[in-house]
Amino acid sequence: MTSATGTPAYRRLSVEERRAQLLEAALSLFAHRAPEEVSLDDVAEAAGVSRPLVYRYFPGGKQQLYEAALRSAADVLEQCFAEPPHGSLTTRLARALDRYLAFVDEHDMGFAALLQGGSVVETSRTSAIVDGVRRAAADHILSHLSVTAPGPRLRMTVRMWITAVEAASLIWLDEEKQPPLDELRDGLVDQFMAVLTATAGRDPETAAVVRHALSLETSDGPVGELARRVLPVVSDAAHLL
Repeated sequence: MTSATGTPAYRRLSVEERRAQLLEAALSLFAHRAPEEVSLDDVAEAAGVSRPLVYRYFPGGKQQLYEAALRSAADVLEQCFAEPPHGSLTTRLARALDRYLAFVDEHDMGFAALLQGGSVVETSRTSAIVDGVRRAAADHILSHLSVTAPGPRLRMTVRMWITAVEAASLIWLDEEKQPPLDELRDGLVDQFMAVLTATAGRDPETAAVVRHALSLETSDGPVGELARRVLPVVSDAAHLL
């Protein structure tokens, strides 16, 4: 918007817009620096506002701002595994992981601080926010498996895989973002199908889930490729059968 003289006209931001601006500035800083290394002055400078204005919106200071930024990031992560109930399981997982890993790539240090804890601003509330992300991811995955009331074995398998995704993401950051993201994604999809199949050998509920999931896969898809890679490896162990 410009004035009649051609100079930019000032537009006062609404409360919601100003708060969103401050959270965006905070997230951009937490994405590349550990939370304890970010001050309110840094946030004010990044947002182009004064320190008192930051306090006006976050009177609890840095702790309140960090928790609000964390909640904002968690809202994004919680939706990463949401997918329409169409297509094969591996296709849906791949799309979900693309979103999740893109967030990891963009927010590297902030993501590490989010999951590793140990920050001077970590509290029971921030821990609850992180745990909420994990539970939301588990719920989405169980929905992809068409399971509403999972038994303990299936539920544990899904939650263990979510932990593996988090661990792999942190290791990927520590390894200077290697291997390439698409390779990391494909490996995590393979791992999920492998652990799900292993659980199916002991749990009838998971076996039924695996049979249904495999019925939607194609021979040239991720599961078919995984089978072709694995079968030669285990074929020499026929004496175990």
